[in-house]
Amino acid sequence: MFHVKHYDVIVVGGGHAGTEAAAAAVRMGARTALVTLRRDSIGAMSCNPAIGGLGKGHLVREIDALDGVMGRAADRAGIQFRLLNRRKGPAVQGPRAQTDRKLYRAAIQEFLTEEALLTIVEDEVVGLRLFGDRFEGVDLANGGALSARAGILTAGTFLNGVIHVGNERSSGGRMGDPPSVRLAGQMAEIGVKGGRLKTGTPPRLDGRTIDWSRTESQPGDEEPSLFSFMSNKPFVRQVSCGITHTNEQTHDIVRKNLHLSAMYGGHIEGVGPRYCPSLEDKVVRFADKASHQIFLEPEGLDDDTIYPNGISSSLPVEVQDAYVRSIRGLEQVKILQPAYAIEYDFFDPRGLGQTLMSRSLEGLFLAGQINGTTGYEEAAAQGLVAGLNAARLAVDGERVLFGRADSYIGVLIDDLIHRGVTEPYRMFTSRAEFRLSLRADNADQRLTPLGVDLGCVRPDRARVYETKSEALETGRSLLAGRESSAKELRSVGINVNLDSGKRSLLRLLSMPGVTRDQIDDLCPDARLIAPEIRTQIENDALYQQYLDRQQNDVDAMRREEEAIIPAGLEYRGLPGLSGELAVKLHGRRPETLAQAARIEGMTPAALALILAHVKKAKRAVAK
Repeated sequence: MFHVKHYDVIVVGGGHAGTEAAAAAVRMGARTALVTLRRDSIGAMSCNPAIGGLGKGHLVREIDALDGVMGRAADRAGIQFRLLNRRKGPAVQGPRAQTDRKLYRAAIQEFLTEEALLTIVEDEVVGLRLFGDRFEGVDLANGGALSARAGILTAGTFLNGVIHVGNERSSGGRMGDPPSVRLAGQMAEIGVKGGRLKTGTPPRLDGRTIDWSRTESQPGDEEPSLFSFMSNKPFVRQVSCGITHTNEQTHDIVRKNLHLSAMYGGHIEGVGPRYCPSLEDKVVRFADKASHQIFLEPEGLDDDTIYPNGISSSLPVEVQDAYVRSIRGLEQVKILQPAYAIEYDFFDPRGLGQTLMSRSLEGLFLAGQINGTTGYEEAAAQGLVAGLNAARLAVDGERVLFGRADSYIGVLIDDLIHRGVTEPYRMFTSRAEFRLSLRADNADQRLTPLGVDLGCVRPDRARVYETKSEALETGRSLLAGRESSAKELRSVGINVNLDSGKRSLLRLLSMPGVTRDQIDDLCPDARLIAPEIRTQIENDALYQQYLDRQQNDVDAMRREEEAIIPAGLEYRGLPGLSGELAVKLHGRRPETLAQAARIEGMTPAALALILAHVKKAKRAVAK
């Protein structure tokens, strides 16, 4: 009889969801096992060597605000930092970093190695150990087993993964790694609903064979915007990327060979990401466009491999070679690894609760691409949520919930568990109703206090947060306490009516065209405010009038999210509730009134009825 090792939490998979889940669980004090096929692949960047972007950068900042690892690793490995949408308002600006693959993987592994409560198990999980409808542990390929109160499944693209290059198919979770077939089979037997999705990756190029003189150079920002609130400046040498474009010749080659594409040849049933289309998709869907932009992204400081972002494909290798060489600057390029599409199993996230725990299997959490998302950042955010809640479940603690009004993490979770996915889900700023207040620059002010209360933020970060909060309060008080007359304002070039009253400098920051120099002329002490503190004060002031109007909506949503619906509420037969809604509510089992409100066909009258029964149940318990 083999020995069963006991833990509080078991995490399956060492990708971005798994590493963030494991790190979150141990910060909460849970003895955690991270099971992965290969220890040296923990933290690997399977696709593009970059972190962040629009919406995605917000998620990374929020993960960091709760003391997660992705932002710190990205800063350690960042070889080019850019703030996207810099010319637009701060609410829709997104930090992005080009990273060195090796340095990122090394940073993640270093952070995890430092965790005394974490054990890394190099093995394959071939099955879940269940007792009825409750998770109890996992069986390993080597014959051993692990037990725990909570398990987090973060299998990424490995569940029944199939790699496609033209007509050629091979099993794999990513190029060079085997798929997880037995675990996928058990999940299907249990009856967890799912489907197939696909994603793709471009060919990797030898940078030494690129004619860089024929491409456009894209440097990073002069003042880098880092991810972690604990970072002050880049850790390593900064580099430029390159830009080139496809052309009509490229498109002709693709069109003539569409029948050889795995996707267009009917070999792939999974749905791909609409917002990150393959080259075949671009040529077909945007037939009127004569060219498409390609970013030539270095994969590392000591690595000549280039990732050509924008030309993912599932065409045969010889066709890839032809279309790549038709592109300006790539005429003599050598392909180091061909592009491929990968098809994999995912599970319907509508079968999960707000903590990402399965509704049908107590103790089993799912996080990452297994829930139908795409991208490192979305995976890591889910891993964080699952890790915090798995650790809480292990000690019978209260759930950790994120709301749409408080974070992009809350938007992500709410979208997944209520709307589900018909294509790989990607985060955008447009998905957040309250994006004016959910900015990347204030993620720590929104979430670090929560992390401190939970116990997942460590003392060094808590001290940095307190110092920043004090600086923000001091800066705001200084600007709010200094008032200037219309005459004074006009003397520094601020055009106001002479008969207008005095205004505080803090209020002035919301006026279009008011510059930092003008504020300094009116209040020389403002120069003493640190630049990053001043930027956040200015951003807060810029949106304050809109936030004041929005506050009623925010408060209403928070009240609904706090109105917990008892798990055992019987909807069928509830007087006044339609049979159709009763069936939907019974199947969906919303946890809060806000979740019930987002069920298709829900009416205000039905919500009022449910709320009345919730209040009645509370009064009964109180008696």
